[in-house]
Amino acid sequence: MKEEQVLNIFPNRIRERFQKTAKRVDELQEIRLAAELPVRVICGRKELFLNQTGELSEIIGTDCWYIHAGEMEQILNHICNYSRYAYEEDIRRGFITVPGGHRIGVAGQVILNENGTVRNMKYIRYMNIRISHEIIGAADTLMPLIHEDGKLMNTLLIGPPRSGKTTMLRDLIRQISNGSKWARGRQVGVIDERSEIAGSYMGMPGNHLGIRTDILDGCPKDQGIMMLIRSMAPEVIAVDEIGSSMDMQSVRAAWQCGCRMIATIHGDSMEDVYRHGIDKRGFERYVFLGRNGGGFGLMEVRSAEGEMKHA
Repeated sequence: MKEEQVLNIFPNRIRERFQKTAKRVDELQEIRLAAELPVRVICGRKELFLNQTGELSEIIGTDCWYIHAGEMEQILNHICNYSRYAYEEDIRRGFITVPGGHRIGVAGQVILNENGTVRNMKYIRYMNIRISHEIIGAADTLMPLIHEDGKLMNTLLIGPPRSGKTTMLRDLIRQISNGSKWARGRQVGVIDERSEIAGSYMGMPGNHLGIRTDILDGCPKDQGIMMLIRSMAPEVIAVDEIGSSMDMQSVRAAWQCGCRMIATIHGDSMEDVYRHGIDKRGFERYVFLGRNGGGFGLMEVRSAEGEMKHA
């Protein structure tokens, strides 16, 4: 199923070159396209290059595929179902989400409004196709560490890029929503500003977020938090990549309304957290993700007082 989703990103005349890449979908992370440059594939934490016949290599060979601007136009038109106008808002935001929750980031020449805001983008010559990986059970070891006597602790997931923050957040949402041996199921509100958590396509999530979960897709976090509180009465709110002062104002407002909060942030240490203006008294669990052996995983969990938490 996932293999087909990857192949369906590309039009028929180009699709065949990605057959072998799609077969490695379980370890596939990104496909990076840039006009007149080699096609790069991030797979199993290695950077590989795609040649004209679809073979992958760690070196740039003489038969490496240098994708042309016209081929990228074909791919973009296919992704937009040959109606780019219908995807104008997505392109303005810099990414398009496709079935399966996979996200295509785009870059090119930006067109501005008179007030300096982004109106649209043309001459798109760069794409980053990020493959969504849902790992059911990813949060199993974390669940007992963020509960006390059936009470969910306000939890902040901290880690560098590609450390699994969104994957962990996604499975936490699912388990908190469905209920587990650690606590009853709770009503969860998700503000999915960049369509990465739920991977929604035409309003339908591509990932499993639980039976008691409501999703605001493509909505700014600072606005979405209050929208959900007013309209959907969540017990728990989940957001990805907080950090601005407006984000934190909304988080504090959610706490004042009695909501529990699960969030992620970029960083490697508590110093990084403090630099973002995070209120130490608000979050009760700080979960650090990072390198663990050959990959990424759960490193440590601390309370607001700095006490290490163990399963």
